[in-house]
Amino acid sequence: MRYRPLGRTGLTVSEIGFGCASYWGLLRFDEGEAVRLVHRALDLGITLFDTAPGYSRGEAEPRLGRALQGRRTDGLVIATKAGTFHAGGGRTGRDFSPAAITVSVEASLKRLGLERLSLVQLHGPAAAELNDDLFDALERLRARGLVSAFGANSFDPEVIAAIIAAPTLDVVMLDYNVLRPERAPLIAQAATQGKGVLAGMPLAMGHVDGQIRKFRGLRDLWYAARALKNHRQELALAERFACLRRLDGMTAAQASLAYVLEHPGVSAAVTGTTRLAHLEANAAASGMMLPPDVRAGIEAAQNG
Repeated sequence: MRYRPLGRTGLTVSEIGFGCASYWGLLRFDEGEAVRLVHRALDLGITLFDTAPGYSRGEAEPRLGRALQGRRTDGLVIATKAGTFHAGGGRTGRDFSPAAITVSVEASLKRLGLERLSLVQLHGPAAAELNDDLFDALERLRARGLVSAFGANSFDPEVIAAIIAAPTLDVVMLDYNVLRPERAPLIAQAATQGKGVLAGMPLAMGHVDGQIRKFRGLRDLWYAARALKNHRQELALAERFACLRRLDGMTAAQASLAYVLEHPGVSAAVTGTTRLAHLEANAAASGMMLPPDVRAGIEAAQNG
């Protein structure tokens, strides 16, 4: 596993991060299996674990906390979020007020069993919500020693630009993958400002890999239903990259991760999984180089 600095935060992260969300955190997914995945990630040298209070109907964050019990957490970057929460019935609530953010961070520390959070990211804020009152609240949390670094995640280019411009925010998390090459200039801009950049959705929800066609259990039906509901456009676009499913020496997922990590401004690619083989293959992508013909094929597909 290779490691990169997270901008100017003073933190170092593994190139591959483990996303603790979605089906991994749901109670219907066996707790023992979920914990084994976290422990295997640690064995593979993964040091970045990303979660949020609202993920998996509110179950992901406490599950990660249980998985880390008895394990050394110094040297790990445990990242969570604030501003959104599970509001019951599968609904997500939003509150970016300074008081709510403070309460959220304090609650996350308890659920994760930590005294200090490496990174807290504002979860999908609007540009107008990034104001001085909120930033003052973040700095107070930092002054109390509860959080090392702050960031925000968004898939909206205007909001991403506002995050990059905010001095209080050290990290930006955005959607960067073979389907989103237009994010590259924003990543370069963030890196120039000293921001750490986390690539969310580096596998484009598994669409490039054709995961929606692979039914091996209830979890696959769950992911397929979510893709058909929320990502039909991405599913169609991903078919341009079907050539990546026939590579020698690397999987489509590994090629996708190598593409993301080729950008010098990216600190880590964060991806989740519920299967040990996928986790190990993703971790093996660290340090892989895209052959010139594969890169050319990706660029050709991006150009339509």
